Amino acid sequence: MVDVSEWLLVSASTAKSTTLRVFVWRQLRRLGAVHLGPSVCLVPKLPTVSEAVTRMVNRVSADGGRARVFVVTLTAEDAEQVMAEQRADRDREYAEVLDRVPAFLAEIEMETERGRATYTEVEESEADLGRFERWLDSIRSRDYFDAPGSARTVAAVEGCRAALADFEAKAVVADTALDEDRLAADDPPVKGIT
Repeated sequence: MVDVSEWLLVSASTAKSTTLRVFVWRQLRRLGAVHLGPSVCLVPKLPTVSEAVTRMVNRVSADGGRARVFVVTLTAEDAEQVMAEQRADRDREYAEVLDRVPAFLAEIEMETERGRATYTEVEESEADLGRFERWLDSIRSRDYFDAPGSARTVAAVEGCRAALADFEAKAVVADTALDEDRLAADDPPVKGIT
């Protein structure tokens, strides 16, 4: 858990630019901001967060909007409340990843049962797992206060990785056996060798 003594209070007004509003919304979501009102939020004052906020503020100003950032110190009670809200937000995001894990595992199981452990299926599952891993990394990057759902979600994605490794091993065996069958069918017997 990160020790935060100061926070950035960020206020952004994007005028009537939908593009700018979406940009600000995405940036603040990416940083795990806790919203206090429609255009006011708090983020922990950490070097990487401060840099991202500065870039966002510069873009808002350059594109005709208005953004302000204030460094604030919260009371212990307020800080705990904001951290609890931030952890709850991350737990909701972790839950979304967890909701998708059973479908990933079911797909691998179904393809295995159908005898379709192939390179193509492995490649498709690798792409899905890659999305899970990037999504999880993204959530963890803004999980400053160790949301309880983190460990369970990491374990679930590791379970997906293990299931994929097993599936890949089956695909290698199946593909190798298929290649051996093709070679045996294509190769005429060599004279003198029985």
